Amino acid sequence: MSEAARILLAEDEAILARIIRDLLQAEGHEVVTCGDGITAWECLRDAQSPFDAVLLDCVLPELSGMEVLRRIKSAPAFTHLPVIMETALNDTGNIRKGLRAGAYYYLTKPFEPDVLLAIVNAALQQGRERRDMLESVRRVEKPLTLLQTGQFHYRDLDEAHLLANYLAHACPEPERVIQGMQELLVNAVEHGNLAISYQEKGELLRRGSWGQEILRRLALPEFSERKVTVIFDRTPTRLQLTIRDQGDGFAWEPYLDFSAERAFDLHGRGIALAGKLSFDRLEFQGNGNTVVASVHLASFPQLNNPAQESD
Repeated sequence: MSEAARILLAEDEAILARIIRDLLQAEGHEVVTCGDGITAWECLRDAQSPFDAVLLDCVLPELSGMEVLRRIKSAPAFTHLPVIMETALNDTGNIRKGLRAGAYYYLTKPFEPDVLLAIVNAALQQGRERRDMLESVRRVEKPLTLLQTGQFHYRDLDEAHLLANYLAHACPEPERVIQGMQELLVNAVEHGNLAISYQEKGELLRRGSWGQEILRRLALPEFSERKVTVIFDRTPTRLQLTIRDQGDGFAWEPYLDFSAERAFDLHGRGIALAGKLSFDRLEFQGNGNTVVASVHLASFPQLNNPAQESD
């Protein structure tokens, strides 16, 4: 059973809402249900206790699910609240709009119970990891703002998370950089040095064995000596991180943006998140085993928010 969470469910089909609610409650979650968009937005906005995730039907009376999503992602208090959209598989137009507006998880109708729970758990895990990252950032002072250059080497996911938290403190707004930093450093281990393919990770996540596979591959002779190198460089106008793994590279172009074709996958959003939310510039080099992430210090507060993009 997963860690208990508080979930807002906006679904106007009463039978379907009852099925989803019962499945989530059986996992120990608290579920608050709404039958229309206006009630869902008011329930979220006026809640005395915060929600950990929102499960939102695209088609709702009174106020559409897409409009509720836009309101959620334009409100500073809810910007990073995970939102799972329910939609038909062939509704690519709304899927693209939702991805641009900040819905990184999608659930197709009709759905299998295990798929519902896997997607909800993935969204909740994203929220928990972000809260943990922000808490780490807030607890640490910022002497790293004095760091000009540095070179770092790491091998596993624990070291990747530790280094990401450390380097985020060198940025003027670490809360905005931290998630993208984590995504890039973790990708360099799992997809780079350990050669876990996109399809393999999806299956591992679905089976709940991703962590065990990471540990297994780290112990294999062909991977045991591989490390990721991170070069940190600061000038008066920009901060730049060069992240280089020892893998064979990958076709990185499709992952720079949120894709409707991958909207229903349990992963695959990390690079787009890093490029859209955390860094001013993200550039892959060569065969894809090197990525350069930059923050333009003078313009950092004006980074674009995907929730503000037009259709």
